[in-house]
Amino acid sequence: MKIAVIGAGVIGISTAYELATHGHQVSVFESNGAAAEECSFSNTGVASAGYASPWAKPGMVKHVLTHLWQRDNPMQLNSLKLTDWRWLWQWRKACNSATYQRNRESMLRLAEYSSLRLRTLTDTLNLEHEKSQGYLVLLRSERESKLMQASLAVLRDAGLSFKTLNAEEARVIEPALNPDTTLHQAIHFPDDDIGNCRQFSLLLKNEAELLGVKFFLNTQVQPLTHSAPKTIRTSANTEGEKFDAVVVCAGLGSAPLLRRLGLRIPLAAMHGYVISAAMREQLDAPRSGVMDEQYKIAISRLGQRIRVSGGFELGGSATRHDPNVIKTLYQVLDDWFPGAARTQANVQIWKGSRPMLPDGPPIIGASGIPGVWLNLGHGASGWALACGSARAIADSIHGKSPDIDLQGLGLERLH
Repeated sequence: MKIAVIGAGVIGISTAYELATHGHQVSVFESNGAAAEECSFSNTGVASAGYASPWAKPGMVKHVLTHLWQRDNPMQLNSLKLTDWRWLWQWRKACNSATYQRNRESMLRLAEYSSLRLRTLTDTLNLEHEKSQGYLVLLRSERESKLMQASLAVLRDAGLSFKTLNAEEARVIEPALNPDTTLHQAIHFPDDDIGNCRQFSLLLKNEAELLGVKFFLNTQVQPLTHSAPKTIRTSANTEGEKFDAVVVCAGLGSAPLLRRLGLRIPLAAMHGYVISAAMREQLDAPRSGVMDEQYKIAISRLGQRIRVSGGFELGGSATRHDPNVIKTLYQVLDDWFPGAARTQANVQIWKGSRPMLPDGPPIIGASGIPGVWLNLGHGASGWALACGSARAIADSIHGKSPDIDLQGLGLERLH
């Protein structure tokens, strides 16, 4: 089949590659001047099956409201539009135990499959990107430990490998952890991956091109229409090019592309911040990756750099930086790994817009419009879910049953 993929982030590139392995003729359309320029550019680096979890969970509404006006609160609300308020209302409705349990299990199933696929691609194609293994969730208090128990029960039931550690055991895994920072407990996920998403994306793009995939950069695709939903138009005045199938993987740009088809996708831009700095001293740096559960901030080691990422900002602008969030990133880095990074000069500060659905999981599968497929809404877990999502949707388009159950990951759950 002749197939168009809209979007060249890690989701779109991996989808194009998987379709090409099935023998399809694939064209990828990207509005930016290079691939992996948005959420795939400088994300946390954590591809964690254990930590791929919906933000919509019991107790989250109360937590956000209680801490909303604190400067170091992980979630900030700024200049909300009507669509943002509507998204928050849908998010609040999804914060119940039954919905969370169902969505948590769906995301975990996909994340485990995606982790396997990521390693398969990395090994078989010899994709040499910056990577390490093992992820440590740091719990500062007994309260945080208690709040983790429901999530850990889901992981335990799914057979996921993890260990609960005391402070001394955690410092064996990460010897550079600051002994002066209070650490009540830690959860270690030894099989989770830390990796450079952008490096991986560009390497996989090269492999896709070797299979015949064509990439069209600096190409803005017009909204799909009812009269010709499988026609890609790059200008309002052109007839466009017809395809047998179209896969929408355009992140936040997906919703306007689909609106004329009658598909209302409740995507919100959940902004996140990242600082990247050169490593100062190897012995003072993390070996792999850690997550500060209180602040929802991840610290990862990528080659000779330290990356610190966090913050969930709804509303506002992707170009306006909140100095309080950036200050908190530096604070958490100094709490756990003082002196690990050269933060006085040449620090890269990045803010990205994660395309997030209110209940958490992405949408993977048919749109209900013949020939139009969806692979979008991965939110903060895009790197962890990308390769599994790509393989599953490529198999579905090819007419093959995916290796995992996609129940709970389709468009129908939002209606």
